Parts: sequence; structure tokens; C-alpha cells
Amino acid sequence: MMNLLWVGCGGFIGSVCRYSLNGLIGRSLSQPWLPYGTMVVNLLGCFLIGLLSGLSEVKQFLSPELQLMIFIGLLGGFTTFSTFGYQSFGLAKNGNLSAALFNIAIHVVFGLFAVWLGDYMAKLSL
Repeated sequence: MMNLLWVGCGGFIGSVCRYSLNGLIGRSLSQPWLPYGTMVVNLLGCFLIGLLSGLSEVKQFLSPELQLMIFIGLLGGFTTFSTFGYQSFGLAKNGNLSAALFNIAIHVVFGLFAVWLGDYMAKLSL
């Protein structure tokens, strides 16, 4: 039960941070060519999960509870893309490059297909 609270608290903070940063970037740009807010959030989340997990691995300064709160909760709430990046990197780092590339391809190709399919199905219901 405590693990759920750690993850939930982190998720709340991460989601609020994502919403705030995305909004700040969106308000600072007029008619952006790309969704820069989402891009910044995803790249920052990937950087932070790499930095903090690397530091935690080397320095062992995060308790298991803080790892749950930060890696799954906060950064998961901030962006699930960071978790995807972390897991794909972990596969490659552990010598399983083919699994890492397959994981990336599946997420990107089928993720985009799932968005298209959902949009298509929604329009069929109109």
C-alpha cells in the first residue's frame, strides 16, 4: 500500500509539472511548427531518468521507495516516454540490441498506428 502512495504522490507531481511546462512553452510560442512543449517534456524526462538512474546506480543514494516515487511516479507522470527510453536503453546496455530496436520499432510504428486507428474509429461513429 505504501508503494502505491509513493508512486501516486510522484505521479501527481510529475503530471502537474508536465502540464505547467507544456503550457509555459505553448504560451511562449505563437503558432509553433511542432508540439515543442511535448518534445521538451519528453526529452527532459529522458535526460532526467538517465541522469538519476545512473547516479543512483553509481552512488546508491536513492532508497527503493524514492526510486518508485521518482522513476515510476514523478517521471512516469511527467512523461511515459522517459520510461520507454529507459527500458529500451536498458535492453541495449545489457547486450540485447535486437530487443531494444524491436521495442523501439513496435512502440513507434504501432503507437502511431494505434493513434490512427483510434481516430479512424472515432470518425466512424460520427
